[in-house]
Amino acid sequence: MSQLIDCYELRASLKALDNLIIFDCRYDLQNPDLGFVQYQRDHIPTAHYLNLAKDLSGPHHPGKTGRHPLPDPDDLRQRLGDLGVGPDSSVVAYDDGSCAYACRLWWLLRWLGHAKVSVLDGGYQRWQSLRHPVSSSVSTPTPQTLPRRQDLTRQVNAEQVLDHSPIRKLIDVRAPSRYRGEDEPLDPVAGHIPGAQNLPFLENLTDGVFKTADDLAIQFEALGCRQTDDIVCYCGSGVTATQMIFAFIEAGFNEPALYPGSWSDWITQSDRPVVTGADHR
Repeated sequence: MSQLIDCYELRASLKALDNLIIFDCRYDLQNPDLGFVQYQRDHIPTAHYLNLAKDLSGPHHPGKTGRHPLPDPDDLRQRLGDLGVGPDSSVVAYDDGSCAYACRLWWLLRWLGHAKVSVLDGGYQRWQSLRHPVSSSVSTPTPQTLPRRQDLTRQVNAEQVLDHSPIRKLIDVRAPSRYRGEDEPLDPVAGHIPGAQNLPFLENLTDGVFKTADDLAIQFEALGCRQTDDIVCYCGSGVTATQMIFAFIEAGFNEPALYPGSWSDWITQSDRPVVTGADHR
């Protein structure tokens, strides 16, 4: 079943669902405060704001962790519960269109065992373009208790990536120039993990909305992926890779594993191999 929700469906749900909780996840890596400024100006009615660095990540320790480590699960559970997420809540996450930050929340909620979470297709840009209602008021949440449940995700660490399992496909979802090591605006070392293939996460979208499940499947099959393959996704810091994982699931593939630390964690140890140049698959 799709975990995408379109703008028309969400608008109809605003008054129809009592247990609906909406989160605005807009964020800019180059301007970390911009998302909250945008939220204060206007947002989808009843939405609460979550900040990637403050709410959806743990502390960054340069040289020891990736840029956006996973948060402490109990802290995240408490934060989401304070904002009204309970065991029966239907959560919708949105951002400014790429769905990367929304998918980070989608992945984290499933990491906590909460399956009732959807991502708004097209994000806030599409919501506005369709002239759906917006608000500048901040709703007062009714705190809930989000229980501990079984992890619904898959993840690997750097040592498991180094294992080079012959049945595993490693996918780097960053821009081609970063993958090739020609441009690195965020991390001190450029290049990619040996054996990784490049498929930029933005390739999953057309005009800001996700491609159809069939088109996504064709795209992944062209990369040599099969529905039952053991796939691992990574990016710069474990954020945009969650959008790729979301897309694989939408296309009917087995859920890929996330390397949460991703490239920014990989390069914290100088003895880990780094390669540059094109994908020679």
